[in-house]
Amino acid sequence: MRVGEARGPDGLRLYAIGDVHGCDDALAAVHAAIATDLVWRPVADHRIIHVGDYTDRGPDSAGVVERLVELTARDTRVLCLRGNHDQKLLDFLAHPAEAAPAFFSFGGKATLKSYDVNARGQNYDGLGRQLAEKMPAAHRAFLAQLPYSVRFGDYFFCHAGIRPGVPLEAQTPDDLMWIRDGFLGDASDFGVVVVHGHTVTETLKPEIKPNRVDIDTGAVFGGPLTCLVLEGTEMRFL
Repeated sequence: MRVGEARGPDGLRLYAIGDVHGCDDALAAVHAAIATDLVWRPVADHRIIHVGDYTDRGPDSAGVVERLVELTARDTRVLCLRGNHDQKLLDFLAHPAEAAPAFFSFGGKATLKSYDVNARGQNYDGLGRQLAEKMPAAHRAFLAQLPYSVRFGDYFFCHAGIRPGVPLEAQTPDDLMWIRDGFLGDASDFGVVVVHGHTVTETLKPEIKPNRVDIDTGAVFGGPLTCLVLEGTEMRFL
């Protein structure tokens, strides 16, 4: 299955949003653009799919998670997948000392700041306890239930990509959240078109390959927060 041949379910428009990383203003703008698009181009049904990485690096991880908690609670058409940064935040909450090196190297300090965690004089365990106390229970529950992938028609959505040669139903969480090597350079037909983020595109524009579309356009690094629109065999961007 290739781009241009892949087709979504009849009557269903798919909006896919790339890595957010605490950029709540950009996320609000994208959702406003989707609402406008739905008014001007009505459709029988739609889904809004976020491909993960809601936290770290950017200025308002807490605001992003709160927005998505509210949106998913009131509209089942809004879907959120799990990214590796979201998983590392959960790991830090569960095992602060063990997870801290990766959490902080990924920009976790910005996440702590967004939840008003005071890092002064605190060891990792203290920071983990403080974050657990200040993070609303609904935020942690939201992160804990995030699925790793979803499929609609000929499109397969996940955070990072898939392991070539492995059936979709047998893909591991680690590959779905983390893979780069073995996936990005593979030109084979996966049987679906994979829509993913995780790897910031070199041009900060969407990267369209015959078998995949990368929509991580580096919103936290000054690029846009990309929204891919799929309907039938049509592909466009907001």
